[in-house]
Amino acid sequence: MHTRTTNNKWALITGASSGFGEEFARQYASQGHSLVLVARRKDKLESLAASLRTKHQIEVIVEGVDLSDLDSVKSLHQRVQERGISIDVLINNAGYGLQGGFQDGNLNDALSMVQLDIASLTAVTHLFASDMRAKGSGKILLVSSLLAHVGVESFAVYAAAKAYVLRLGEALHREMKQDGITVTTICPGLSDTGFAETARMQPSPLLKLLMMKPAPVVKAAIRALNAGRISVVPGLPNKFMALFIWASPRWLHQAVFARVMSPKTVSSIEGGKAQ
Repeated sequence: MHTRTTNNKWALITGASSGFGEEFARQYASQGHSLVLVARRKDKLESLAASLRTKHQIEVIVEGVDLSDLDSVKSLHQRVQERGISIDVLINNAGYGLQGGFQDGNLNDALSMVQLDIASLTAVTHLFASDMRAKGSGKILLVSSLLAHVGVESFAVYAAAKAYVLRLGEALHREMKQDGITVTTICPGLSDTGFAETARMQPSPLLKLLMMKPAPVVKAAIRALNAGRISVVPGLPNKFMALFIWASPRWLHQAVFARVMSPKTVSSIEGGKAQ
């Protein structure tokens, strides 16, 4: 089907098959952006792409890629270049998290988390930021987590990986500004991305109360990116928790988060879905 591009801006979204990634695709499509949707589950991407093309009359390209493989990341970048597409907005959303004791969990699972949440995110950012630097403009959003602000037992690797994302984004915000590139990091709390049902989670009443829908989280992220902010924590309860972390001693906020995020409360959490 022939599509009519209503916006000459291209947005590339990783982890676009569900959760925040899917919502980013919907919101950018509604603004008329052309899209490159990236995730492992190509069938999910194709279904989403068909819907967005029909509803918004935009151009959508689907890339089924395992971003945990760095060679595949490089190949993705090469294919985008060969198509003559210049990415204006990069939404670096792909990633995942697992709950469990550090010694109790599988080492390969922990290393896979580090590979996707840190190494792959770094590679995607580096490659597409180079193109943005060459043309003197671009926007990059890194999806971190509220847990980036605090080390939490049973979420040791995930929280540490998201802390890397946050600190990388803060540094690049200043470093890349001189090249005309805006870098913003979003730190969402627990959100209703569909991951809870897949993982058979049983969130406590408190977590259910604090859980945000993807749409307002994504809206806050896009608004912060367009405003050129360094980072954003969406939702008043999450903002309060971030302030509490900043203002309280480590022993206190770590104890509080350990209680809230205990295995009896939640079995998994993610800032952005990689599937």
